[in-house]
Amino acid sequence: MFKKNVLWSTLALLLIATMLLGACQAAPAEEPVVEEEPAETVAALPQGQELANAYAGMYKGTVVTMAGPFTDQDEVVFNDSIKSFEDKTGIDIQYTGSKEFEANINIRLDGGDAPDIADYPQPGLLRYAVEKGYAIDMETLIDPDWIKTNYTQAWQDLGTMEGPDGPIVAGIWARANGKSFVFYPKKAFDEAGYTVPTTWDEMMTLTADIASDGDTPWCIGIESGAATGWTMTDWIEDVMLRVAGGEGYDKWVAGELKFDSPEMNEALDYIEAIWFNDDYVYGGRAAIPTINFGDAPKPMFENPPKCWFNRQGNFVTTFFPEESVAGEDYSFFYLPGIKEEHGSPVLGAGDIYAVFNDRPEVRAVIQYFSTGESLKVWVEQGGAILTHNDASLDWYVDPVTRDVAETIRNATTFRFDGSDLMPGAVGAGTFWKYMTDYVSGSITRQEALQQIDASWPTE
Repeated sequence: MFKKNVLWSTLALLLIATMLLGACQAAPAEEPVVEEEPAETVAALPQGQELANAYAGMYKGTVVTMAGPFTDQDEVVFNDSIKSFEDKTGIDIQYTGSKEFEANINIRLDGGDAPDIADYPQPGLLRYAVEKGYAIDMETLIDPDWIKTNYTQAWQDLGTMEGPDGPIVAGIWARANGKSFVFYPKKAFDEAGYTVPTTWDEMMTLTADIASDGDTPWCIGIESGAATGWTMTDWIEDVMLRVAGGEGYDKWVAGELKFDSPEMNEALDYIEAIWFNDDYVYGGRAAIPTINFGDAPKPMFENPPKCWFNRQGNFVTTFFPEESVAGEDYSFFYLPGIKEEHGSPVLGAGDIYAVFNDRPEVRAVIQYFSTGESLKVWVEQGGAILTHNDASLDWYVDPVTRDVAETIRNATTFRFDGSDLMPGAVGAGTFWKYMTDYVSGSITRQEALQQIDASWPTE
């Protein structure tokens, strides 16, 4: 009896086990949980993660569009500067240069056709994009610590503007240009026995002496497409610094000192003494509005020179003959001061890059542009002084450019191009236009100054 009970018990257990096994097989099996291996990461660079990713090839085949005023030789050199980055990363930076950039960029922005990046030659024009909320805060695109490290406070301040929700870092600076320089054909100058002037009076005496010798002292041209007139405004700004000093200049730029003011009229007196004397200017006053600013210095390099002086920014050397040698065929002297109490002021300018579309590859490109390396080729070819603290002085391959950089550093007063800081409608608008009309003789000085004053925004 006991054996039977054991047998039945065993059979019952087997039956239960079979039923349980069947139930387990019928139930859907759960997928095993497999933890994914974390994706391989690239160590961030000081500028930002995206630049590191770009060098790792993560954005190969992408396109970043860029617009700006670089044309002709400047466009060639700029494209040369970015080629190494494009080759290393596979990112295609499609730059479109236009002499009508200043006139067209706001139209493009308002029409929803913004480039990814735009190079503004004047921050006053960029303010429109900032106020409208088009420009992206650079501190969201580039590591803020890098911006603070690689740009001096002065350049950071110049790039900070008021947006709809408060101040933003609207752009980063690329090239800087010193403008308070007078270039001359050094070899011919030395052979003629002339001496570099150190005061305004000495410069005017030399001007008169050259004219007495039967030559034309000054090479001047202000034609520049839609930007015609900026060369004249640069002259005015330089002389205003020398007549009104830094504080007076700042008030003028801010609209607190009128164009039709004693200071401005005094500055124009100094300029007219050169510009409106047909014996002093190549082609005479009438030719000034028709000669392109890049062509203006070329007669200096004829043998003998047809003109001797060209006041311009250091970038003008890119328009000099390719065979000319800095320090031998040409050099420069600092445009002398006028009033001793204002010391040795220097006028400067620069290119500021703004971003309108936020994509990883765009971040990578703007992070790259925040490094001196991005424009090293331009420095080596001449025509650029960089604002980046990581740019080496050893990159400047000719003594003239190095001397320009030293002059800027030793300036007792440095001010940014006034027309670049003014509201865009004035700085890149009426200031250029009415000064051109004034030089051409179509309107009087007072008419020009009053028209500019009337155009100043009231809000």
